[in-house]
Amino acid sequence: MNNRRKFLKLGTSLSLGAFLPFQYCSSAEKNKTVKINLKEAVDGTLERIGIQLYSVKEDMAKDPKGTIEKLAQFGYNQLEGFDGGQGIFWGMNNTDFKAFTDDLGLDYAASHANVFENLEQTAEQAGEIGMKYLICPYAGEQSSVEKYKELAVKFNQAGEVCRNNGLRFAYHNHGYTFKEVEGQIPQDILLKETDPELVDFELDIYWAVTAGADPNEYFEKYKNRFRLCHVKDREKSAPPEETDASIVLGEGSIDFREILRTAKESGMEYFIVEQEKFDGLSPLEAAEKNATYLNKLVF
Repeated sequence: MNNRRKFLKLGTSLSLGAFLPFQYCSSAEKNKTVKINLKEAVDGTLERIGIQLYSVKEDMAKDPKGTIEKLAQFGYNQLEGFDGGQGIFWGMNNTDFKAFTDDLGLDYAASHANVFENLEQTAEQAGEIGMKYLICPYAGEQSSVEKYKELAVKFNQAGEVCRNNGLRFAYHNHGYTFKEVEGQIPQDILLKETDPELVDFELDIYWAVTAGADPNEYFEKYKNRFRLCHVKDREKSAPPEETDASIVLGEGSIDFREILRTAKESGMEYFIVEQEKFDGLSPLEAAEKNATYLNKLVF
């Protein structure tokens, strides 16, 4: 599956000249052409794409293994988990879950988790199987700048625990961190008050756009702080105050070609699909469409 997808991506990126029969090229010209076009293909596409399992939470609740098998068939090669009541390993122990995903060619790279309870145990289990991140999915709106600074201290502490277990800690935003508090933007407070050696960030592009922020500006201003992102589109007709307006990628108002290019240039490593509203599609149907969109996207 992975080799086939790489081949298809490469084909969309090659120039017409690259399709000249090789017998008309010298040996040096052949090597030069391939090297140039391989670089262009890597720079202009996403080699690896993930999905946040919350996007298919109902299916995961009924049949975790069957659902993940379908996601692998759609072309995803990374997973980001969450605790749906069966733990972040979905009723399996950590090593069994890793063996299952490995067999499908999937990297269980990260998971949203309650980082304020039992973090030592969760981090140990995650680090043991080579996961890269544990992520705080929600911390709640804070009442003051000082409260956000206190939250940053907690994030640094969580980051220390994760580092001691061989993985990283990150925070996933919602719209509230882009709402001004006492003349300051909380997202900026958290970025400035956390230690880059301990804390990374996962930018939910949808929530940033919904709150009126420009993802490109954040990627450029805070290079290498945003290592993961949620790729989630927003309905074109949704009024600014509407928060529940996610839609299949490519059908909404967000310019992912520009945003993902800037993200990649600024240190982004994990591009993770998420969708929460479906309008006539099943979550799995939407997941398949989203994988197709990202696997074809050239930027």
